[in-house]
Amino acid sequence: MKLGISIKIDVTKIDKARLVKGEKGTYLDLTTFIDTEKQDQYGNHGFISQSVTKEERAQNVQTAILGNSKVFFSDSAAPQAQNRAPQRQQAAPPLPIDADEGWPFSF
Repeated sequence: MKLGISIKIDVTKIDKARLVKGEKGTYLDLTTFIDTEKQDQYGNHGFISQSVTKEERAQNVQTAILGNSKVFFSDSAAPQAQNRAPQRQQAAPPLPIDADEGWPFSF
């Protein structure tokens, strides 16, 4: 199954001590839990937080929730959950390419 997931985070909540300096840049390890069967009142399917180490998980260390994730595409033929919160209808933003030309990447 393929999913398209939109992720939004509040960068002011990032614990900068958890940034990892690598050879080609500075990295931030994130974790997300997604439930495609349920949405919150804002249409989100999950949350994003900074990752914890194996040792921290054993000690039940939790990091702040930085933001949310929302599934916007799924190629699954599975039925959608019936208990979803109503969503506001919004106009789709214009695509950067002509939809008939295809995408520069594959789904």
